Amino acid sequence: MALDPQLLDILACPDTHHAPLTHDAEAQTLTCTECGRIFEVRDDIPVLLLDEARLPGQGGVA
Repeated sequence: MALDPQLLDILACPDTHHAPLTHDAEAQTLTCTECGRIFEVRDDIPVLLLDEARLPGQGGVA
């Protein structure tokens, strides 16, 4: 099951800027268009927790 396109339209970065997210279906991630944080999608559920987000260039989960 993939993420619903309507859900993707309303999801935003949980940081104060609330920028839109881009979805990478193959990598199962959402990436903030402003700060670049990478959020995992686990079992088709976006994990939008700043503490678990990766920064660009970071290998593992923060």
